[in-house]
Amino acid sequence: MHLQRICVFTGSNPGVRPAYAEAAWELGKALAARNIGLVYGGASVGLMGRLADAVLEAGGEVSGVIPQSLFRREVAHRNLTQLHEVNSMHERKALMADLADGFIALPGGYGTFDELFEITTWAQIGLHSKPIGLLNVASFFDPLLNLIAHASREGFIPAFNRHLMMDSDNPVHLLELLATYVPSGKPFEWTDLPPVR
Repeated sequence: MHLQRICVFTGSNPGVRPAYAEAAWELGKALAARNIGLVYGGASVGLMGRLADAVLEAGGEVSGVIPQSLFRREVAHRNLTQLHEVNSMHERKALMADLADGFIALPGGYGTFDELFEITTWAQIGLHSKPIGLLNVASFFDPLLNLIAHASREGFIPAFNRHLMMDSDNPVHLLELLATYVPSGKPFEWTDLPPVR
C-alpha cells in the first residue's frame, strides 16, 4: 500500500513520560525520511507540536486541521505546510480522514481515543480500508488492547476485526506494518456476531 500521507492522532499535552515526546519525534523523523506527509490536529503544543516540528525539521510536509473553537486553546501551529481551519470537531475528523492514506495513534486522552475509535468504526463498517496503527510507547496502549480482546471474547467485536488496529512500540516497524497492510475486504455484518445463548 502506497502511503503518501498519514494522519496521526495524539495529545495536545506532553504526558508525564519523556518517552512519549521521544516517540513523537522519532515518528516525525521516520515519516519525513520516507517522504510521507503528516496530517494532524494542527496544534503547536504537546505531542502534537513535537511531532509536527520533527517532520518540518526533517524537511517533510505537514497539514494541520484545527477547529476555530480550538485555535487559541490548542495554539495553532503557524509554520505548517498547510493549516486548514474548520468549523467543528466533526469537520476536523472528516477532513483528516479524507487527506490521509492511513492512521496512527500516539498516546493521548479523550480526543485521541475519540478519533481512533471513530476511524476504526468506519473501517469496521466498510467506509474505508486504510490501515490503522498504535504506536505503543511504554506499553501505553496495553490496557486498550486488553479491552479490545475482552470485547471480542465477549462477542462484541468479531475476531477478524481485531486486526483493524495494528500495534508496535517502534515507529519504523509500525510504518512497515501500515505499508504492507492488506484489508480483509469483509465489512462488519451483524450476522458475524455469535448468537445469544
